[in-house]
Amino acid sequence: MAMKLEKVVPFGRSLDEYIKMFNLTEADLQKQILGVGDGPASFNAEATKKGYQVTSIDPVYQFSGAEIKQRFDEVVDNIIEQVKTSPNDWVWSYHKSPEILRNNRVKSINEFISDYDQGKHQGRYQIKELPKLNFIDKEYDIALCSHLLFLYSEHCDYQFHYESIKEMLRVSNEVRIFPLLTLMLQRSPHLDSIIQEFRELGYSVSIVRVEYELQKGGNEMLVITS
Repeated sequence: MAMKLEKVVPFGRSLDEYIKMFNLTEADLQKQILGVGDGPASFNAEATKKGYQVTSIDPVYQFSGAEIKQRFDEVVDNIIEQVKTSPNDWVWSYHKSPEILRNNRVKSINEFISDYDQGKHQGRYQIKELPKLNFIDKEYDIALCSHLLFLYSEHCDYQFHYESIKEMLRVSNEVRIFPLLTLMLQRSPHLDSIIQEFRELGYSVSIVRVEYELQKGGNEMLVITS
């Protein structure tokens, strides 16, 4: 894969953030979960400690933990400065402030790094990327896609979204995607067509309000089930 690490912004989120972003119940957490595009989230590490079964996939896992952490250190302060210069774009109900957001991202990546080598050895961190996943049909109960589809609508066209969601539905019984906004805080231009097309294919599709909100207005997920 030709991913260049200097193009990546390796921000990861915690187990608690995943629970709130995806409305995960204890029953959900007992299922086989696929995290799509997890990056350096501490979700897998924390979930594993609690006995949950999570597999995370991301092309960034071709790099070492030291390389991922170095890239994080290169970009984190610039990202937080961008956040500070656009105060009206953010909701501080969860992270409380840009400084606390930074601290939480540092905490998440450190937890990830401490688990990364062992997790790769155990097959919990796998180098894969949408729209093709070499898993067997319905290998997972739930696929969670955090901060990839819809968020990067300017970089990923409709066909990529469609093929990626179709593939996640092949390998899992249910897909949850968060957020539904683009980086510019606009509802993704692909969203309505995705909803219509998958309903026409016979899937149950709904938009669900969630507790988590950092981007202003970014408090909804898309849920698609077979």
